Amino acid sequence: MGKSRMFDARSRMPVPATEVFAWHAREGAFERLTPPWDAVEVVERSGSGIQPGTRLKIRMKIGPVPQTWEAEHTKYVEGSLFQDAQVSGPFERWVHTHRMWPEPPSSSVLEDEVVYALPMGLPGRLAGGGMVRRRLERVFTYRHALTREDLRRHALYAGQGPLTVGVTGATGLVGSALVPFLTTGGHVVRRLVRGRADKARGDVAWNPDKGEIDTAALEGVDAVVHLAGANVGQKWTPETKELILRSRTEGTRVLSEALARLQKKPQVLVCAAAIGIYGDRGDEVVTEESPPGAGFLADVCKQWEASTAAAEAAGIRVVHLRIGVVLDPRGGALAKLLPPTLMGGGGPVGGGQQWLSWISLEDVLGLIQLALFNRELRGPMNAVAPQAVRQGELARTLGRVVSRPAVLPVPAAAIQALFGEMGKETVLSSTHVRPTVAERLGFSFIHPQLEGALRFTLGRTQGGLEFTHSDAPDPS
Repeated sequence: MGKSRMFDARSRMPVPATEVFAWHAREGAFERLTPPWDAVEVVERSGSGIQPGTRLKIRMKIGPVPQTWEAEHTKYVEGSLFQDAQVSGPFERWVHTHRMWPEPPSSSVLEDEVVYALPMGLPGRLAGGGMVRRRLERVFTYRHALTREDLRRHALYAGQGPLTVGVTGATGLVGSALVPFLTTGGHVVRRLVRGRADKARGDVAWNPDKGEIDTAALEGVDAVVHLAGANVGQKWTPETKELILRSRTEGTRVLSEALARLQKKPQVLVCAAAIGIYGDRGDEVVTEESPPGAGFLADVCKQWEASTAAAEAAGIRVVHLRIGVVLDPRGGALAKLLPPTLMGGGGPVGGGQQWLSWISLEDVLGLIQLALFNRELRGPMNAVAPQAVRQGELARTLGRVVSRPAVLPVPAAAIQALFGEMGKETVLSSTHVRPTVAERLGFSFIHPQLEGALRFTLGRTQGGLEFTHSDAPDPS
């Protein structure tokens, strides 16, 4: 076996060690800790949680090369330690030990120790040692920051849970992050799924196109988060516009009417909406009290929000989460901007003067949590960061974060030629939105500034944890 190295990362967590351990032991922890810039696919799971013998097989990339990696949990000490080791994969040796211990009076320390050996001996260490060190530092900076903020947020509402939460759109950009955020926080999630529902997992079958939903399976939910809807980011034909409208209005109506029929109704329905309701407003600053604007998206959003009428009439608290541009490399605007920027082709779009009201994915999750637990909150709430930016500033900041120039402009005429009405109402529209409701309620944004949000989601954070790299002891 080649020479092994040991990597160690430690940081303080704002809750007792037992709560840090419980967070890691719950369903969804692996998904929650997977960085957004890593394309990781879970191929197979066996066993239970993090107990010894549990195995996980994933498909990912190490550098440009696709790899299949299988790991098995090998040690478990309730409340303080668990360990997993590579069974097969890209390393000659990989043993990851997770430790948590108390830090008086009420906090704790989280430690990740990784002992690894690269294949091919000295040539492997020379070729890949630096890349692995940088990757470990990048990944664990992200993991510790995310774990700390999740634990802090869940502690705020520990006295009001756990909840059973129904979620539609659970495989979308927001939904696929929301489900593990909730489950690692100790909540139970029931996914509303099209087609065959996995009853053992608690899935609820629904087909909003046909007006069908398994109402009985919804009994017992404390809250519902409704995120489902057709993708807006495609060229709008009469057919796609009809699909976009119906997917939001009919799905919301079917769900709201089903919730209204329940014997025990949920406390709250958090319904995703969009800042598209405000339309193109130029330099005007808009808040939740501003009137709707004009255009197709504004009309869709108005009808979308009105479709919750049955739930509201039944006494269910309804929150309309008007979501801005979510910055995450797995989807949406950032996923489209990132590849050309990395190739040196980034720059202002359509002149770059239009206002862009953005938000990090983590703060969307935090605002959903706020809507679930704050009983005074109802009606519209803007899910945007406190500081909107002009599109040109987004291009320049993204270029700076990934160390690329961002000076090649994309004319408005090109956007309109490529995307037509959709491009005009989304890419070229100017909407400067303020999150006045969230600010009034004292919501703490993790990422109030654009550069910090981009650095976090792209793994380009500057500073952070203290790391130790050293030679590992001989495993024999």
